[in-house]
Amino acid sequence: MKRILSAAIALTGLSLASAEPLLKPDLSDIVVKGPKECWTFTDGVLTGKSIPEKKGSNLWTKREFKDFTLKGEFKFTGRIDSGVFLRAEGDQIQIGISGSLKRDMTCSPYIAKTGKYPKEADVKDLLKEGAWNTFTITAKGNQYLVSLNGKQVMDYTSETAVEKGPIGLQVHPGVEMTIEFRNLEVEPLVEVK
Repeated sequence: MKRILSAAIALTGLSLASAEPLLKPDLSDIVVKGPKECWTFTDGVLTGKSIPEKKGSNLWTKREFKDFTLKGEFKFTGRIDSGVFLRAEGDQIQIGISGSLKRDMTCSPYIAKTGKYPKEADVKDLLKEGAWNTFTITAKGNQYLVSLNGKQVMDYTSETAVEKGPIGLQVHPGVEMTIEFRNLEVEPLVEVK
């Protein structure tokens, strides 16, 4: 899978820089919008958990990224509503149940400006609830490629993508939920000269 992804990226005139952890273990390199107690980092696992008031909380990197590949694993059980923000709060790759559609939209893009999921990923035979799922998200310009457990499930071109910004993770408001992330690494994409 990595060989295929690397070959596809090379064809676009970009190459992967070396991977680096997305977050420091002490979370000193993040900004939290919402209750900070929603986020903990213990033994290499980042946990996003709702608080009793069910307020939402978004964790953002202080670093900004242009083109990048984000790799990692997530795990959850039950009804959750989470996701990965790509450079801004407007474009998100969903993890879990869509509050508006009331069904699992994992790996599908949610575009805040339209309030819609313009394309739906088919993950029903790939997503393992209660177990670790590997994911890869590549954001190159306004194109998003998403893989789940080794299979590409989404290729979407966004009309609302921004050129550069942080990466965010979400605990959605109004939902009692817990999601875990581990092995989060980001590989900036650099131009081949």
